[in-house]
Amino acid sequence: MIRKIIQIDEDKCNGCGLCATACHEGAIGMVNGKAKLLRDDYCDGLGNCLPVCPAGAITFVEREAAAYDEAAVLKNQQDKTQLRQWPIQIKLVSINAPYFAGADLLIAADCTAYAYAGFHQDFIRGRIVLVGCPKLDEVDYSEKLTEIIAQNDIKSVTVLRMEVPCCGGIEYAAMTALQNSNKFIPYQVVTVSIKGTILNQRK
Repeated sequence: MIRKIIQIDEDKCNGCGLCATACHEGAIGMVNGKAKLLRDDYCDGLGNCLPVCPAGAITFVEREAAAYDEAAVLKNQQDKTQLRQWPIQIKLVSINAPYFAGADLLIAADCTAYAYAGFHQDFIRGRIVLVGCPKLDEVDYSEKLTEIIAQNDIKSVTVLRMEVPCCGGIEYAAMTALQNSNKFIPYQVVTVSIKGTILNQRK
């Protein structure tokens, strides 16, 4: 069928990977340092990838392409990790990593990934992930998180913590960083119970 679909100019692509992160359907991947449309049937033709490309390497074209297969996309999302960047430990990430540009940020306590079964689908998907445990690492993350938020175009912050008292450290660090960054950024704090359920969400 003839339909609207994205086209990536590999000569213009700078390999930043922002388009792959923005594509929630998983249609775009990085191959040999360049963005590539991996499957026509995963591209919905809506173009969430276009505005994040700093090189103007992505455009719309109308051509013969397989129909968008929503069922296949959903199955693919359920079958694979939603993680889009590495490293993920707060103490290891680079403050000016390119994936922070325009990012929806997830700051998660280590244990949440094990306690909450829907961690990938409900929280990692579409977000850049930072994880840590102030108790085990014996460090105050607020200074580094402040730099990340202050020096990058962060769109939103989600803090995911456990109900246990020691997880207050990750929430404190994130809230301190938001305050010290002197930016107004939408945020929410989500608390997970030790039984793996969502206890509450605060904005």
